[in-house]
Amino acid sequence: MARSISDIIEQYIKEVIHGSRAGMVEVQRSELAEQFQCVPSQINYVIATRFSPEHGYIVESKRGGGGYIRIRQIQFDESESVLSVLRNLGSSMSEREADGVIERLLRESIISNREAAMLHSAVKRETLQIDLPMRDELRARILIAAMVALLSEDDDD
Repeated sequence: MARSISDIIEQYIKEVIHGSRAGMVEVQRSELAEQFQCVPSQINYVIATRFSPEHGYIVESKRGGGGYIRIRQIQFDESESVLSVLRNLGSSMSEREADGVIERLLRESIISNREAAMLHSAVKRETLQIDLPMRDELRARILIAAMVALLSEDDDD
């Protein structure tokens, strides 16, 4: 399957962040657009859709001549429970948003590879063959219910 320019830009930014000691990167939109031979709005799209708090990132920007976009990876801490993050996602969720949440939980070792694969399968467009907006609402409910079950203490022990 051919990777889109958005996938390539996302992968590049993630590699730079993960290679950074600070867990962050500062980029200029115009420089990235030039590097990937695309329009700056493509960079905006990638950052807006793939580097949101749900995906585990904080984005700050400064406009002007010396402007930049700072993308920082964030981790769950004790004051932020996984369940509160999921509940704050709302009652509707796109497949990309759900995948971002699942990847964040996997990256932070809250769920296993197998659990992540099961969740990805359960929330895929091909699995949820119903019309929008019901599909996005069902996806959110499935993900939240699965996470509650995974994170609840097992009463059978």
